Amino acid sequence: MKAVICEKLGGPSDLVVRELEDPSAGPGEVLVRVKAAALNYFDTLIIQGKYQFKPELPFSPSGEMAGIVEAVGEGVTRFKVGDRVASYAKWGAARELYVAPEDEVVLVPEAVSLKHAAGLLITYGTAIHGLRSRAHLQPGESVAVLGASGGAGQAAVEVAKLMGARVIACASSEDKLAHAKACGADELVDYSQGGLKQKLKDLTDGKGLEVVYDVIGGDYADDALRATGWRGRYLVVGFASGTIQRIPANLALLKGCDILGVFWGDAVVREPEEHHKDCEQLFQWVAEGKLKPHIHAEYPFEDIALGLEEISSRRAKGKVLLIP
Repeated sequence: MKAVICEKLGGPSDLVVRELEDPSAGPGEVLVRVKAAALNYFDTLIIQGKYQFKPELPFSPSGEMAGIVEAVGEGVTRFKVGDRVASYAKWGAARELYVAPEDEVVLVPEAVSLKHAAGLLITYGTAIHGLRSRAHLQPGESVAVLGASGGAGQAAVEVAKLMGARVIACASSEDKLAHAKACGADELVDYSQGGLKQKLKDLTDGKGLEVVYDVIGGDYADDALRATGWRGRYLVVGFASGTIQRIPANLALLKGCDILGVFWGDAVVREPEEHHKDCEQLFQWVAEGKLKPHIHAEYPFEDIALGLEEISSRRAKGKVLLIP
């Protein structure tokens, strides 16, 4: 099989494409013929050794994929050869054949394309886990999404809207905000112009936000946290700015607010039944036409560097896919 390989830590241009032996499914495992693999911001970090997961070299990037079951191992009961499936991979999905533990694989309905399914699990899975399981978002509540035009932020905008929230999209340019608006955002804030805290306060008539969904971190985190209202929920999702924010603990005390970590990747392993339910809901929304994941671009394995550069430069609006 063909696979993208990280043989040494470095940038996207250091990745290579190699021919490897075909893998086989062991006990409790599913062998999938990959039809599409998705790239995410963390792929730009993991190949540099800067992510919380540090796989041994050599390894393949890409943390999610969709395809067709080619074989099942001993003891597998939920899947059969020919099933359309998707899986969260942590890393390793940028290859023609991928082996996954049965619990990490979900069935993809016929009404959902495999390309859309490949890009649903991480960003949309994180969004529904964070907003539903962690923040317990209720209809009518106000949610500010920082970094609203990227893959993770866009997913949060769409999921929050489907859950009945009033969505305030925050991004760094008019073009990015226009994209967030097209994805369903109710209000728009350009945080590159400054005054984020006051703008968010004004949009909530001074009472503050119920929920902040922050995939950016860095300089905007303090303003966003200060813009929460009494018993608000601030979701720590990621650090796309490259800087991990230092959160003043006194703000949590004064506001009676919750600062909640959203570690979806670990939740999938620890709480597989919850993960399966979330995926069923996402696929249902897609099948019903209520959720329309945007694919920014598709690349062959050989052009993975171009896809990662689109993400790292923040030009990507939606998902970047690799097509074997």
